[in-house]
Amino acid sequence: MNLGQLPFHTALPPELATALRSALALHFASPACLWALLLLPLVYLWRGRRGRRAAVGFSSVSTAREVARDVKSRWGRLLPLARTLALAAGILALARPQVAHAHADARASGVDLLLALDVSGSMGSLDFKRDDAPVSRLDVVKSVVQDFVGDRPNDRLGMIAFAGRPYLVSPLTLDHDWLVQNLDRVRIGAVEDGTAIGSALGAAVNRLRGQASKSKVVILLTDGVNNSGSVRPELAAEAAKALGVRVYTIGVGVRGEAPMPVTAEDGTTRLVMTKVDIDEDTLRNIADTTGGKYFRATDTGSLRQIYAAIDKMEKTTHTVHHYETHEERFAWFLTPAACLLALELGFGLTRFRRVP
Repeated sequence: MNLGQLPFHTALPPELATALRSALALHFASPACLWALLLLPLVYLWRGRRGRRAAVGFSSVSTAREVARDVKSRWGRLLPLARTLALAAGILALARPQVAHAHADARASGVDLLLALDVSGSMGSLDFKRDDAPVSRLDVVKSVVQDFVGDRPNDRLGMIAFAGRPYLVSPLTLDHDWLVQNLDRVRIGAVEDGTAIGSALGAAVNRLRGQASKSKVVILLTDGVNNSGSVRPELAAEAAKALGVRVYTIGVGVRGEAPMPVTAEDGTTRLVMTKVDIDEDTLRNIADTTGGKYFRATDTGSLRQIYAAIDKMEKTTHTVHHYETHEERFAWFLTPAACLLALELGFGLTRFRRVP
C-alpha cells in the first residue's frame, strides 16, 4: 500500500505522514512467532471456564454485590486485559518487525562525451522552426542538446562552445543539472566572432586525453567553415584518432540561403538573406578519420533524429546494484509491552491489590 496514493495524504502533517509510511512498510523477519497470538483467546476461554479462586468468603452475596459495584473494583478488572495486551505486544516484538529501505547504486557507463557547440554569429539565423514559429539555430540546438543530456544519466558529459576561439562551458561531469544550467547561459557574442573548428576539436580532445574511460566521444556541431583559430581541422582529427577519440560531426542549416537578423547602427533589426556555407567535406573527413559519422541537419526534426541516432550508436550497458537495508522496529512493540506489564504489576500490588 502506497501512502502517496491516499486521497488525504496532502492534508496530513509531515510527521504523521512519515509515521504512517513507516507503519505501512512494516514486515516481520520471524513471522512464525505470530502464531502465538492465536493462543491468547484460548487462555481467556480457559480462565473463564475454570473461574477464579475465591478470595474472601461472605455470609451474604449482597455484601459482595456492593463491593463489585465499587468503581475501583470495576477498574481492577482491566488488569488482566493489560497483561494480555502486553503479551500480544511482546509476541509482535519477537516476530522482529522491520522497515526495509531500497537502494540502487548506478555506476557510470564508461562513456566520456564532449559536446562542442558553434556559437558564432551565423547561429542566430532563423531558418529553423519550433511550434511553426521561426527560431534561431542556437535556440533549437540548446533544446535538443538538453534532451540528449537527459537521456544519458550514466555518462560523464562535458561541453565546449566556440566561435573565433573555444571556451569551456562544463568539464566532464555526472552532475547533468549543473551542465544544463551552464548550457542555458551559452549565447552568441560571448567571444570574438568566427568559426574555429580545428581549435574547438583540439580543445575537446585535450579534455578527453588521459581519461581512463573505455569510450571517448566528441559531438561537434557547426554551421560554417573553419576561418579562425591556430589548429587545422585535419591535424585535430589526427590527434583525436591517435588518442582513441571518436568524433561525430553535424552541419546545421538549410541549403541555399537563410534569414539572418542584422542590427543597424540605429538599433533596428532587419532580416537579411545570407548564403549558408558549411564545409561538409572537412566535417566528413574529421568523422571518417576518427571512426565517427557526419550528419546534416536542415530543420528541427532532422536535428533531433541525428542526436537520437548518435545516442543509440554510443549506448553502453551499465550495472545497477539494487540492495535493501532493514531497520529493526521491535522497540515499537517491546516498549508498550514493558509499560503495560509495569502498570499491571504496579496497580495489582497497590491500588487494585487482591485480598488475601
